[in-house]
Amino acid sequence: MEGLKVWRLSSSIARPSNLRQLFGLGTSSGLVRCLDNGAAAANATNTRLPSRNRRASTSTSTSTNTSDREAVRAIRLKKVEQLRSKGTEPYGYKWDRSHRAKELQEIYKDLNNGEELDSESHHVSIAGRIVARRAFGKLAFLTLRDDSGTIQLYCEKERLLNDQFEQLKTLVDIGDILGASGSIKRTEKGELSVKVDSFSILTKSLLPLPDKFHGLTDIDKRYRQRYVDMIANPEVADIFRKRAKIMREIRKTVESRGFVEVETPVLQGAAGGAEARPFVTYHNSLGRDLYLRIATELHLKRMLGTEIQLQRPWRRETMHNLVKEVTGVDFTELEDDLKVAKDIVLKAVGLGLDSKDKSSIEACPSLGHLLNEVFEIFVEPKLLQPTFVLDYPIEISPLAKPHRRHAGLTERFELFICGRELANAFSELTDPLDQRARLEEQVRQHNKKRAEAVSVTDGTGEEKNIDEDSIYEVTLDDDFLTALEYGMPPASGMGLGIDRLVMLLTDSASIRDVIAFPVLKISQF
Repeated sequence: MEGLKVWRLSSSIARPSNLRQLFGLGTSSGLVRCLDNGAAAANATNTRLPSRNRRASTSTSTSTNTSDREAVRAIRLKKVEQLRSKGTEPYGYKWDRSHRAKELQEIYKDLNNGEELDSESHHVSIAGRIVARRAFGKLAFLTLRDDSGTIQLYCEKERLLNDQFEQLKTLVDIGDILGASGSIKRTEKGELSVKVDSFSILTKSLLPLPDKFHGLTDIDKRYRQRYVDMIANPEVADIFRKRAKIMREIRKTVESRGFVEVETPVLQGAAGGAEARPFVTYHNSLGRDLYLRIATELHLKRMLGTEIQLQRPWRRETMHNLVKEVTGVDFTELEDDLKVAKDIVLKAVGLGLDSKDKSSIEACPSLGHLLNEVFEIFVEPKLLQPTFVLDYPIEISPLAKPHRRHAGLTERFELFICGRELANAFSELTDPLDQRARLEEQVRQHNKKRAEAVSVTDGTGEEKNIDEDSIYEVTLDDDFLTALEYGMPPASGMGLGIDRLVMLLTDSASIRDVIAFPVLKISQF
């Protein structure tokens, strides 16, 4: 009987912890979460490592200052009035475009220098933003850019009707959006051009674009004014086109494997599925607190209980060998390896290590948490090649099934590329009693940490030394545990970080480069 496979493309919103933040950012993270109540087959594929060759980030702003901007805006507002006084609407309704710039460049790539095609069959219509202009007496050249590329507009006074050439020289500015029609010509210098018969101002811009030589280089302004960033830096728009293609391919892939896309609630009664500080909001009509979701997993699992599909279990041996070859660590012998490594270092240095004051050391809740801390700090940044890390400690994997052969571990893997986690997957825990015990222990550990995070001064009642990432409240998701008791079929699940995947495939240096409108601090200007 065919079971229900579910998936969700979402942004999981959580406040970052001190120990592990998403590249130091507190923004939401795009995530694909797939749950399949059959076997999970994990295939490692080679991928190109990014060259890390990004343009330098600088906080030096080269855009026009505020006073100049206002002066330019005032001048352009007068031009809007002039156009309307001449019967020309500077904010048009429609333009019938026959080609894009890139299409024309491809169609006429073999046109010789100085050659002109003036027949009706080569009459074209194009539209885009003016990004450069030059005028010489009765001749003007404009560079028009659309969503595909650029092409030159070749404008002669004798060819344009009425007073359009004067309008072009005096009322059209860089940044305006124009529609133009005409024939095709390649100049003597080899520039493919549209020899303009007529044009129309579709949108009159009021604010000047950034300096053409420096572009928009202020990083903060790039993220705050993405609309300007995409005008000044066309490659930025290409990143978001690629992101859309990547997401489209993800959808096609999961749907071809029989998954059903479902919508999980954005506002949830309990913040479960991940250990993170949630955002809390109040629902006025219901009279209760709700949480912005930090994970979609628990609701996806609720969808799996209707039908069952049993297939072969994971084949883990190949990936386990891969990790041993890449990292040189065999997890079954990790404790002995640490002892040997410590002895070797001590003998090489010739010094003993003094015991640290235990009261000044923050203890980890368990050995599993300690191993994870060490791994994240010392191992994770060095996992450059595509690497699967397997069999995580049970203490840090409360939703994963216990390993069928190794006590204290879970059937879980994470994929790392260029020192970044790209995917997290595991056999889903379906034992409701085991799941309840683990979640209750997680709540106990959090409440203990929460109590220790707040200290009270003697007699004043004033709180101090508050760890903001520890004092939020964690509750047990009893509804999820009830759903498990009705019976959840064997399943595997994987979370894929879309933002990091897009970073990798577009060679982007920052996660903010692949999010169109990232959340930022309030501007001080």
